Amino acid sequence: MTFEGIARPGRAALGQVLLDAGVMGEDWAPTFAAVDRAAFLPELMWPFDTRAQGAVAIDKAEHPNAWYAAADSDAPIVTQWDDGEHTGPEPGRVSTSSSSMPSVVYGLLRDLAVDEGMAVLDVGTGTGETAGALAHRCGGRKVTTVEVDPAVSRHARQRLAAAGLRPEAVLGDGGKGCAGSAPYDRVLATVGVREIPGAWIEQTRPGGVIIAPWGTHYTHADAVARLVVRGDGTASGRFTRPVEFMKLRGQRLSLPPHHAYVPAEGEGGADTSATGIPEGEFITPPYAALPFALGLRVRHCVQVVAAPHDGARPVWLYGLTDRSWACVVFREGEAQARVWQAGERRLWDEVEAAYGWWVGQGRPEHSRFGLTVGPGPAGQRVWLDDPADSWSA
Repeated sequence: MTFEGIARPGRAALGQVLLDAGVMGEDWAPTFAAVDRAAFLPELMWPFDTRAQGAVAIDKAEHPNAWYAAADSDAPIVTQWDDGEHTGPEPGRVSTSSSSMPSVVYGLLRDLAVDEGMAVLDVGTGTGETAGALAHRCGGRKVTTVEVDPAVSRHARQRLAAAGLRPEAVLGDGGKGCAGSAPYDRVLATVGVREIPGAWIEQTRPGGVIIAPWGTHYTHADAVARLVVRGDGTASGRFTRPVEFMKLRGQRLSLPPHHAYVPAEGEGGADTSATGIPEGEFITPPYAALPFALGLRVRHCVQVVAAPHDGARPVWLYGLTDRSWACVVFREGEAQARVWQAGERRLWDEVEAAYGWWVGQGRPEHSRFGLTVGPGPAGQRVWLDDPADSWSA
């Protein structure tokens, strides 16, 4: 299929790019042609600018050409800051709703393996575009979309109606699913989670599929979990590829401030050591497998990479179950990095051991890992290659 009939050249080009890259299958091309991302975006929005390395405001009324160019790009677009408390064109503190990259959206839809007539739960309505795409593919009455933010939900319903797409749009906590429309053949989350809610499994038919961006608190990095629900109330499957999503509001992390961990004098009471792990090996580009793997092996820990200054780059580690902390400082031209650790846990030792394990396993990518979710004390377990050899997540 080609997109010659689409009025905007940029949008037609984007559709062809998604097809050529294999991100969007031919079966989703008619939906892409019918469900226009631009129809779901607000007039004031904040697309990610690669040159500025941040979100930059574009007002449709003032710069329509730039606005449509951003809408037709394969870039994420922030549509809300600070849970709606933010006003004005300048970016807010924390982005809390967005339009995901089209390549990510259609990659998730491909993983979902959905078809006409299937009942689908869409968690995180956002702009409404994904719910609209599902409604176009499956039929509106078969799709239920849930959004926790009243303003976001209201705007999405308006845009869906204007586009002639009518999934059941529910205002509520997506972590609880929507029992009234269950059971579902498919569940798609477009918010990141740290725990797969039990309600999603309970509301999915045996043999049904759950697609969700899942990760640990170690970093913001997620990977797409593709889980098949079993008749015994469990769900299991591999990760498909790396992504990064805003987190389900009920699972957001509230990390204590730095001074709650580290005394004012900085090194007071800390043990010191050195590590030979190179900075270029440890501090990875976006979507690399190492931070994801470290989060799987080092539980209840957050890593924060500071900006380089005067040839030095600190990396901080904070414990989530106590006030243990560690800091490793990489310096240009030095083979060894200095390490400080304090508290009940030796967090750097844990991270260094996890790094050694990852290297010893052949530096596995995301798709070699998997996740099994069970009811009760079984909880969440992750695994590498073999589900029978798993550990708690």
